[in-house]
Amino acid sequence: MKKTLLGLLAFSMMSATALAADIKPAVIFDLGGKFDKSFNEAAFNGAEKFKAETGIEYREFEIANDAQREQALRRFAGDGNNPIVMAGFSWGAALEKVSAEYPDTKFAIIDMVTDKPNVKSIVFKEQEGSYLVGVMAAMASKSKTVSFIGGMDIPLIHKFACGYIGGAKSVGPEVKVLEAYTGTTPDAWNDPVKGGEIAKSQFDQGSDVVYHAAGGTGVGVLQAAADAGKLGIGVDSNQNMLQPGKVLTSMLKRVDVAVYEAFTDAKNDKFEFGISNLGLKEDGVGYAVDENNKALITPEMQAAVDKAKADIIAGTVEVHDYMSDEACPY
Repeated sequence: MKKTLLGLLAFSMMSATALAADIKPAVIFDLGGKFDKSFNEAAFNGAEKFKAETGIEYREFEIANDAQREQALRRFAGDGNNPIVMAGFSWGAALEKVSAEYPDTKFAIIDMVTDKPNVKSIVFKEQEGSYLVGVMAAMASKSKTVSFIGGMDIPLIHKFACGYIGGAKSVGPEVKVLEAYTGTTPDAWNDPVKGGEIAKSQFDQGSDVVYHAAGGTGVGVLQAAADAGKLGIGVDSNQNMLQPGKVLTSMLKRVDVAVYEAFTDAKNDKFEFGISNLGLKEDGVGYAVDENNKALITPEMQAAVDKAKADIIAGTVEVHDYMSDEACPY
């Protein structure tokens, strides 16, 4: 009996090890690096959470230029990494090719829909979270002029801007929203100096609250706001701590949850393909309140945001999705 129990225990341990060995997860970051304090770092945090909870190591890679995308993806798939999560829409073209070459590999891409049988496409209703921080911005503004700075000038980032404009205008038609972008190439995600310069220009035009959706560029936006005595709004990750007391809030886009769940679902053999669209109802977007910004949020502001969130979830308020028609009606 003792030998049998020992044998069963040994078999159980071997089985657990074998199961863990079958999972060789990987995450590949977009331009800007994994410590951009924003989108990429959220992906990194999700992978780190998975590793901390399971003890399973993951592989990672930070590309230096667009030419590395297809090569990196093919190398990871060829090495048996599975699942492979890509952070960012710019991975779409490389994934179209490589996913077909490795039909047994599970892929997940964030911010892009790739219609392949072995791909999970994870997108977010950024307009809903942006609407909420737009409400907060307009209520916090003394000048009734607020602003938005996007990174790369593409429809996805206009989606953030349009939701923000809608939320700000819901407070009152007199609210003015300035809008600008840092560039038309991927370099736009990692230019904090230019982000700061655009923010200063917007302050000169009367803005006293600025929301960025610009990756690493946004660090410069938040710095400029703090230096000018204005308020900034962060994005993707909680950026409240970057300028304590000077960041009104951060629009949370739960990229960390997307990566964590992709790894976890693969580990538990529950990985599902197709499109996952995450909004307020699914807790895919939101806003951050912590010790760094809670003093900035008045009871009236909190009540207005709570109502807007409830109305959006209930469907009584529908936030326009810029990408549905590449137009913003607000």
